Amino acid sequence: MTSFALLETTVRSGRTFADCLFPLVCLRPAAARPAPSLQPLIQTAHLSQREKAKKKIRLQQPYKWAQIVARKAAKVARQEEVAKAREASWGHHVHGITTPFVESFDTAGQASKSKIIFETNENGEPVPASLPTDSDKLNFQLTKQELDEAVSMAYQLSKPLENTNRILVDAVTEAQELKEHEERHRRAVIALQRISSMDNANSKSRMLINKQRCIEKLGRHNTDQVLRPKPRAPGHPEREELKRGGPDTGSSEVQIAILTAKIRVLAKTFEGPYGHKDKYNRRNLRLLCHRRQRLLKYMERKERGSERWKNMLTTLGLTEATWKQQIEI
Repeated sequence: MTSFALLETTVRSGRTFADCLFPLVCLRPAAARPAPSLQPLIQTAHLSQREKAKKKIRLQQPYKWAQIVARKAAKVARQEEVAKAREASWGHHVHGITTPFVESFDTAGQASKSKIIFETNENGEPVPASLPTDSDKLNFQLTKQELDEAVSMAYQLSKPLENTNRILVDAVTEAQELKEHEERHRRAVIALQRISSMDNANSKSRMLINKQRCIEKLGRHNTDQVLRPKPRAPGHPEREELKRGGPDTGSSEVQIAILTAKIRVLAKTFEGPYGHKDKYNRRNLRLLCHRRQRLLKYMERKERGSERWKNMLTTLGLTEATWKQQIEI
């Protein structure tokens, strides 16, 4: 229909031009969809020369390609094995490598057998490793000798007095009193042993015992008699030996050992079922790890290669991760 015919029809029918044009617009066919592309997702033309050479070898020399794949698999397996060995020697940035001395912090030197460290006996069977014990120390900063002396004195003080006039003494009554005294003393000794046992001590008492053990184990008042000092550089005078007024409580290795004991307590709490909610101790644990890291860097700079440095790392199980790796908690 031409435009003139459409205009004439519009005038005769009394409708507008747009009303007559609307049906024509609605009946217009929809635009055809574009044909799907049949080209591959990876274009061969965009491959590099190296990839083209690999493809050529894979298609034309399958035996050579199989050898290349086998060599690559062996190389990857070896790299994974080396990475695992390096990670095991690198240790954890918080725990390092757990040693018997560090594990004994959990019981303050009371347990004699390890729960996580095993050794091989003569028959090749794994057996728990022995832990360094310190059974002489008891709760409330007591020692076993002090407890024994107090028990013996209490026995003598609570013992019934013997009547000097043996004529007026009833043998049956006296024997009964002595028997009751022995029973009361036995119960009192059991109660004192329970009270003074480190198994019933709180974390504060165990930490005090562990501090004393760290001072005795790594204090320079003991290690200087066994370990040789680091030799001086040529041209420097020999170190002047100073007399100590008491046990060494401030050297770097002692401070590092005490920090390791505190870090172990907080880390075990943090790794518990509800440790992720303890934001306050998370911050404390991070601060202690960074403080130990600074002391280790100072010790490495001053005593690296010396017997003091090696003895501290061996005793506490500290690896390079504890002072070189970023602390992520």
